[in-house]
Amino acid sequence: MLTVTAAQEEFAPRGTYLNTASLGLPPARTLDALRHALDDWRVGAAQAPDYDAPLDSARRTYSRLVGVQPEQVAVGSQVSAFAGLVAAALPDGAEVLTAERDFTSILFPFLAQHARGVTVRSVPLDGVAEHVRDQTTLVSVSAVQSADGAVADLDALEQACAATGTDVLLDTTQAIGWLPLDASRFAYTVCAGYKWLLTPRGTAYLTVRPDRRLDHLVPHLAGWYAGEDPWTSIYGPPLRLAPDARRFDVSPVWHSWVGAQPALALLEDVGTRQLHTHAVGLANRFRDGVGMPATDSAIVSVAVAESATAALATGGVTAAMRDGRLRLSFHLHNRDADADHAATVLRPHLASP
Repeated sequence: MLTVTAAQEEFAPRGTYLNTASLGLPPARTLDALRHALDDWRVGAAQAPDYDAPLDSARRTYSRLVGVQPEQVAVGSQVSAFAGLVAAALPDGAEVLTAERDFTSILFPFLAQHARGVTVRSVPLDGVAEHVRDQTTLVSVSAVQSADGAVADLDALEQACAATGTDVLLDTTQAIGWLPLDASRFAYTVCAGYKWLLTPRGTAYLTVRPDRRLDHLVPHLAGWYAGEDPWTSIYGPPLRLAPDARRFDVSPVWHSWVGAQPALALLEDVGTRQLHTHAVGLANRFRDGVGMPATDSAIVSVAVAESATAALATGGVTAAMRDGRLRLSFHLHNRDADADHAATVLRPHLASP
């Protein structure tokens, strides 16, 4: 296992970077891999099949991070595309339950099914489990809310859905990389890699639990890469899809996967438990510094005055405004000094909640 301190040597943030929830910082090994791949491309030494190896390795590493088998993982480039597969498979008149103000990539695909009688009910996050009912076909919700870092009660959700036979589509984009999570507990999970997984934009994952029939989801996005053997699925019929979740693969953004493989390997080397302790510990260190109670999230949402924008710029702190509040996110590259500095900068600029 790699220590957090050793892993931090691979990062070089300018100032105090607390915006992983928007865009993760790449480790040095990712930049090295990309430079090598780009050099090969530039001189004509790159061959298309060469990109299969880093993608396959990333798929396997991701499967271990989320507790499933590699054959349960499909790869693509966007969460919404995978959510759309699930949305299109819903029966006419289905009811979908979601959290109020959840990220629209797992909301819009279901709202777009309105013409088929699909209805979407939105309830407060802390009430999702208690609002699951017999007629609820699917719950589509984020494990961690993008706007404020609130963590869903996954145990309560799993129990409520088991009692009613309701499937769950769980968006783990703001969770995997710092929050220990077992994707095998849920029918479907989706995750974008360019935030907490520290990879270039253009990587995303879908997991499908083995007890869900693969032919229930129509692979509307199927192309050559969804074939059982992609390099013999390039021309002509018949349809010859992979027998497992790879049938939902989307033709990969090659260089994004070159960068993804080493970043995921670094996270695995550090270990999810250590990542969780580190990130949540720093977030709570910041909370304590500004007089906020501790929580179980690596994301902090705080009300600030308008003067905070200038203070952040002067203090070299990078964060994001989301849903009218300042969002700060703490990850592997951050240190105690980052939490302390951010608290010092923001303390005079807090607003009433």
